[in-house]
Amino acid sequence: MFDTVAIPIWAIVLTGLLALIAALDKILLPSVRWFLRRRLERAVERLNTRLERPIQPFKLARRFDTIQRLSYDPEVARAIAEHAAENNIPEQVAFEKAQRYAREIVPGFSAFTYFGFAIRAAKWLSKSLYRVRLGYFDEEALRAVDPEATVIFVINHRSNMDYVLVTWLAAERSALAYAVGEWARVWPLQQLIRALGGYFIRRRQLNPLYRKVLSRYVQMATEGGVTQAMFPEGRLSMDGNLGAPKLGLLSYVIAGFTPGKSREVVFVPVGLNYDRVIEDRVLTRAKDGANGSTQRFRLRPIMILRYLYLHLLLRLRGGFHRFGYAAVSFGAPLSLTAFLERNSENTAEALAKELMGRIDHILPVLPVPIMASVIRDRAPLPLSELHAAFEGYLAKIQETGSHVHIPRTDMAYAAEVGLRALTLRGIVETRDGLLQATEKEARLLHYYANMLPKGAADAVSDTSSANQRHKITEKA
Repeated sequence: MFDTVAIPIWAIVLTGLLALIAALDKILLPSVRWFLRRRLERAVERLNTRLERPIQPFKLARRFDTIQRLSYDPEVARAIAEHAAENNIPEQVAFEKAQRYAREIVPGFSAFTYFGFAIRAAKWLSKSLYRVRLGYFDEEALRAVDPEATVIFVINHRSNMDYVLVTWLAAERSALAYAVGEWARVWPLQQLIRALGGYFIRRRQLNPLYRKVLSRYVQMATEGGVTQAMFPEGRLSMDGNLGAPKLGLLSYVIAGFTPGKSREVVFVPVGLNYDRVIEDRVLTRAKDGANGSTQRFRLRPIMILRYLYLHLLLRLRGGFHRFGYAAVSFGAPLSLTAFLERNSENTAEALAKELMGRIDHILPVLPVPIMASVIRDRAPLPLSELHAAFEGYLAKIQETGSHVHIPRTDMAYAAEVGLRALTLRGIVETRDGLLQATEKEARLLHYYANMLPKGAADAVSDTSSANQRHKITEKA
């Protein structure tokens, strides 16, 4: 019983390592996690004192806990049972599929990543690429929104820069949760988006079980007071026009809302416009079905790396100039309760239509879209008549009440800015004193001309028709 037992040194080392791992797992790591979590909670408390809309507990909950809560939600449980019965599979298999969907959707928000890195990076990137301007902004109306209400920013989708711009400009209000498409589910972008509070959604091959898991997550986040940002168009505009709205996310919000019982929901329309959209050529090629594509495009990693390399090379050589102006307008808030009081049928469709109408109304007007409209409608245009034509279009647009950004409040300079941007990119050219679109880039000219608000586009269309009639009369 008391005899000496010989143990190999490797067994002693292995036993010691296992004991150390157990001590770390059961004693040290929980203490460290508790300490770090306490520090994070205090940091968030200090952060919430300066935010107009504090970060809600739902957003700060552990990702694992939210996934479990979503997986065991009663409505999801019913959808699991129905999915199992329809597909003749065990409920446990259907449950595992629902949990996989939940893990795919639920973000893992990090306040440190969002406010310590993302906001600074978004500000730097926005200002390094564009001259950013704030268009229409009713601050009093936004401040009057109930602090307990869930605010959802509804935004037109021009570029992937939309996420960056709105994140920076809304930084003093709250942390935004975006719905992001499958295109971003690549390493390391996927992990970063989750840390910023973004959640991924599938746009194709949807089944009722997936839709139920997604809808319940959206409804939980909305009831939890999470400030969100949605792009009703569902994809980037490929022709410059505002696209037809998709009803999915809006219908989920409406379905989970009961006036007088649910937390109030307030929609804030946001209009974005650019003098140059970074992805414009990719989008217009997809619109035209170039390279065998039909209404679809995909940004491959090699394309992104090539663009970043060329951009960095241009900056190092001192030849980079910013892409002109980018403008953002925030419209009047719309209460969901007030909207439902006057709309009892086709509510999702009616809500989407009203929100897109409000976005169109506040859409900022910039020099390049105006100049593109002038040249598209009146080409070939004598260079000597350019400024007069530009000012005529600008006056018509201003009569519609659209917010127009005029650089330096100088119309002549605004015309020069618009013409220079189109000329440097080879979209327009001067031939024998006449301005006209180049054959190669004609679709880009139409793309930027379509970026005017509908009311402004109709007004300049009338002007263009009058000018064409005048030209015909002169020839006669």
